[in-house]
Amino acid sequence: MSAAKTSQRAAGGVDWRDVPLAPVILVFGPEDFIASRAVDDVRRKLRAQNPELEVTSLDAAHYTAGQLGMVASPSLFSEPKLIEVGTLASMSDDFLQDALAYIKDPAPDVTLVLLHGGGVRGKKLLDALKALGVPRVECQPLKKDAEKAQFVSGEFSLARRRIDAQAVRALVAAVGSSLSELAAACSQLIADTSGMVSSDDVDKYYGGRVEATAFRVADAALAGNAPVALSTLRHALATGVDPVPLVAALAMKVRQVAKVFSARGSSAQLARDLGMSPWQVDAARRDAGHWSGPALVTAIKILAETDAQVKGEAKDPVYAVERAVIVIATAARR
Repeated sequence: MSAAKTSQRAAGGVDWRDVPLAPVILVFGPEDFIASRAVDDVRRKLRAQNPELEVTSLDAAHYTAGQLGMVASPSLFSEPKLIEVGTLASMSDDFLQDALAYIKDPAPDVTLVLLHGGGVRGKKLLDALKALGVPRVECQPLKKDAEKAQFVSGEFSLARRRIDAQAVRALVAAVGSSLSELAAACSQLIADTSGMVSSDDVDKYYGGRVEATAFRVADAALAGNAPVALSTLRHALATGVDPVPLVAALAMKVRQVAKVFSARGSSAQLARDLGMSPWQVDAARRDAGHWSGPALVTAIKILAETDAQVKGEAKDPVYAVERAVIVIATAARR
C-alpha cells in the first residue's frame, strides 16, 4: 500500500489524491491544501473525460434559494458541469434546504463538490450525505511527523521518484510546519534534482532552516562525531539559531534511542508499540549502535540540566548547549 493511501486511510474517507467521481462529493475538514488538491483531482478527471466541462462556484454562506437548481439545469448543448460549493461551515438555511432536496435526485451529467471546513454546522446535510454513501474526502491537518513523512513519500511516489528516509526526515524538519510549503519543497526537489534524492540535496536547498540545522547537530552528536557536531552547532549559533530548538532536537533523538535500545521486534511492530514511525525506529536503531546503557543515562542527565539552563537558569545558554553536545558526542562510540 502506498504511503499516501496509508496516511489517508488512517484519517478515514477516500484518498484525496485519487477522488472517485460521483454525482455528489463531500470534501470535509480544515486543511485547505488537501481540500484544494482533492478538488483539483476531480476537475482534472472530469476535464480528461470532456474538455468542455463547465465549472461554476457557489458560496453556501451567501446562497439564495433556487441557485443550485438553476446552475445544475441542462445547458443548450448539454455539456457536463462541475459545481463547487464552498463555505458549507457557514451555510445559509436556503442552501441547506436546497441541498437536502438536490442530493436525493442529482442532475445528470453534473458533479457537485461540497466543501465543508469542519464543525457541526449543517449536521442534517452531513448526516444525509453519509446515509446516501456520498464519497467523503477527509481534509485533516497532518500534525505528526510520521504523517508528514508519509505525505512526502507519497509526493515522490506520484512523481515516480525516490527519496531516502534520512532526506524525508530532513525535509519534514526543515519545512514541515506548513503542508503547502512541504508540497512546494517536494516539487522543487523533484524538478531540480535527478536520481535518488538524498539528505545532501535537502541540505542544499533547505539546510538554513532552524529545524534542519538542529537535527544535523543532533545526528552528528549521537553518531559520536564531535568535530562535525561542534562545527555545525557553532555555525548555527553564529547565524542566529536559538539554543532551545537545538537542545530539543538532541533530546528527541536521545529519547528515541533510549526507546529502542533494548527493544526487540520488527520496525513496524516497534513503531506501533513505541508511538514512532518505522523509519524513526530504523534511524534510532542505527544510532543505538553507538551507545551503551550508562552512556545513555549520562546523555539524558546532561540534557535535563541543559534544557533548564537554556530556558533561563544559566547566564550563558550558548556555553550550556556546547557543553551538552561535547558530553553527548564523546559519550557515544564512533
